[in-house]
Amino acid sequence: MSPRIAFDVGPLVGPRSGIGVAVEQLLAALRAHVPAPVLVPYVLSFRAPLPPATIRLRYPAALAHEAWRRGRWPRVDRRLGRPDVVHGTNYVVPPARAARLVTVYDAWFLEHPEGVHADVARAGAVLRRAIADGAIVHSSSTATAVRLGQLFPTARVEVIPLGAVPLGPAPASPSSRLTRHVGRPFVVAVGTHERRKNLPALVRAFAEVGRAEPELDLILAGPPGNDSAAIESALDTLPPDLRRRVYLPGRVDDGDKAWLITNARVLAYPSLDEGFGFPLLEAMGVGTPVVASTAGSIPEVAGTAALLHPPTDSDAIAAAVLHVHRDDPVRAELVARGLENVTRFDWRTTAERMIALYASLAMERAR
Repeated sequence: MSPRIAFDVGPLVGPRSGIGVAVEQLLAALRAHVPAPVLVPYVLSFRAPLPPATIRLRYPAALAHEAWRRGRWPRVDRRLGRPDVVHGTNYVVPPARAARLVTVYDAWFLEHPEGVHADVARAGAVLRRAIADGAIVHSSSTATAVRLGQLFPTARVEVIPLGAVPLGPAPASPSSRLTRHVGRPFVVAVGTHERRKNLPALVRAFAEVGRAEPELDLILAGPPGNDSAAIESALDTLPPDLRRRVYLPGRVDDGDKAWLITNARVLAYPSLDEGFGFPLLEAMGVGTPVVASTAGSIPEVAGTAALLHPPTDSDAIAAAVLHVHRDDPVRAELVARGLENVTRFDWRTTAERMIALYASLAMERAR
């Protein structure tokens, strides 16, 4: 008999983040598996609109997190129909008598608590308490698992990589706010303007790139974040002619994102840390070469299919971007390697390994 899995679909409520994409893809792969596991979707929310057939844990999130970081109440077994395993898919798993699994995508906010939002800090405290109480950790990369082992020496961490997410077809033309880029070569970075993404270093690198290649632009696509001020400061150091060639279109929809990544000369990914890195595989899947840092899980996910650089060396970033932009044989080699690399990351395999982990945890709990 298949174990009953309470599965947190909270990341599917509201604007879709990278974690939301991961949870959506994993849920679909689990449901498509034959035989499919018994899934009980749940959300911690007092009033948010929920997906169909989803159980609502009717607690205000802030109050629930405050209670859960302090102790083991309120438990959720009865509200979730007494599952065998509770899988918290977004850093938080509630107290339960069932086996508990919590997915941790990266350790950045645990290692850099300064300046994080109060909600994130509370989630970190709940995570620490859950691990101390025996929750099993799922990590999507070995790099993150190593970091978690250093932070939580007694934790049991299981590594199951995520799958690649197809970018989707790019429209023939982008929306009106991007039409200025049609026919012009550009480097693109995609992601929230948060410190972890290291975008000021990319802007500083553009001082060299832009001078060397007068036709090449830089596009930083993504919503504002906690590094927006630092990005603006870096932009202020550029000469006016270069500053005018750096564009910040804000959050882009799926069509514009696909157009940008598909038409870019280079996808730049200079992050200070990543737990997985969907944009790497999105770019590789459509034949766009990637320049990325050596931080976190990036080397693990990119393999030999990206030109890597130290994350804090702007000169090295500039050299890598120029090399890939100018050298056609290097571009062709990276494109070929990227298309091959994407095939390593398959959601069916992720689902199979996750189902095996669910079954193992349920059996261990039943002993």
